[in-house]
Amino acid sequence: MRLIILSMLFLFGVNCSSSDPSDETQVTPEIPEQPQVQNEVDFYITKGDGSQKLAKQSGILAFGNTFNNYANIEVDASQQYQTVDGFGFTLTGGSAEVINSLNASKKSELLEKLFGDSESSISINFLRLSIGASDLDSSTFSYNDLPEGETDIALEHFSLEPDMDNLIPVLKEILTINPDIKIMGSPWSPPVWMKDNKNTKGGSLLPEYYDVYAQYFVKYIKAMQDEGINIYAITPQNEPLHPGNNPSLYMPASEQAKFIKNSLGPAFENANINTKIVIYDHNADKPEYPISILNDAEARKYIAGSAFHLYAGDISALSTVHNQFPDKEIYFTEQYTASSGEFAGDLKWHLKNVIIGSIRNWSRTALEWNLANNANFGPHTDGGCTTCKGAITINNSSSYTENVGFYIVGHASKFVPAGSQRIKSSVVGNLNNVAFNTPAGKKVLIVENDSKNSELFNVKFNGKWFTASLDGGAVGTFVWE
Repeated sequence: MRLIILSMLFLFGVNCSSSDPSDETQVTPEIPEQPQVQNEVDFYITKGDGSQKLAKQSGILAFGNTFNNYANIEVDASQQYQTVDGFGFTLTGGSAEVINSLNASKKSELLEKLFGDSESSISINFLRLSIGASDLDSSTFSYNDLPEGETDIALEHFSLEPDMDNLIPVLKEILTINPDIKIMGSPWSPPVWMKDNKNTKGGSLLPEYYDVYAQYFVKYIKAMQDEGINIYAITPQNEPLHPGNNPSLYMPASEQAKFIKNSLGPAFENANINTKIVIYDHNADKPEYPISILNDAEARKYIAGSAFHLYAGDISALSTVHNQFPDKEIYFTEQYTASSGEFAGDLKWHLKNVIIGSIRNWSRTALEWNLANNANFGPHTDGGCTTCKGAITINNSSSYTENVGFYIVGHASKFVPAGSQRIKSSVVGNLNNVAFNTPAGKKVLIVENDSKNSELFNVKFNGKWFTASLDGGAVGTFVWE
């Protein structure tokens, strides 16, 4: 037995004298500290179930090169496309009215949240206005309303007075927060005395008033300038093929071309007005409308680009027009969320089509419709939209609610300032996306998971990648240097 024990001690290399601490000859090596992985990508998410809304994620995302089998969204900043003018809404007269109903502190808080640059803000950088009333004003009006039977060829009675109580004061407050915000103006109807039916709803602009109406635009731009409000662009008519709204006007392409080349363009030129003229401003199902106008060389020389909505047609129509006239700009100017809509469905559809879809099809803007309304989806005109839901619901003088439109636009406006450029990004499977390079050199990628299931994917950039996941129907914005 003694022989066996000694043999075992030999085999296992036991030092029988090691029990003496004074005779230690081995030192345990120190294990070097592993470098901590630093976060390199900020990630904001909105989920279809509303459990997270534009929420910054706390997990670490860092670029690496460890292989996996996930789908790859490849971002290539060397391939650049159009410059972005901004993301936002229409500030209707009704929006301004309900925003003004808030008490001073709540109103200040809301405007900062919409237009400021704090962590809680969405930094809206583009607004659309109605020139005169839209259907989401409390009543119909123009800036030159007269008693029945009267005319005012010299526009001596032109006045912004109908908007001096609500719209213009709110705009001035917005401009103190973001003085660089871009503004587009669109009329729903000319003064009724210029129309063949003498009514705010429908009818056509009489040819004998083309020159007068052109001066109406000149007066509008100059009057707003006098108030410290610069009008970046105008469209000659909102939804020119929809005369059933109130107010509205029917203006087919042939008439819009004549108005621009014979009256509006020369009027702007003679008055040294640099405001852009943007045509059409209606649905993507009629790309032939702007194409026919742009085919007229005399009209084309005054035109900056074309504007679209998406209540009919496919978003690819924007590329159809761009491909025929690549030197002319594309704008997406309106899409509404309805009172009957669900958060999840609206989030998916609008991110896919309006935010991602319009920009991937050359638009410089992506604008949702109404900025704010009350809990009854008002105010609106008699015959105006009764189901259009604002990005903000004003509940009472001290309370408001952010609706899905706030997050739809916020996923872009918060991170993509004016002057950013769209850059190349690959679409794989259900992962609709669009990428940007900002003036500060940041890269921004917006991704919408159009499936019902959670998906893992890589975002590849400059030979490295990070791995992220999105629940089905969720939207994520990724930002890195």
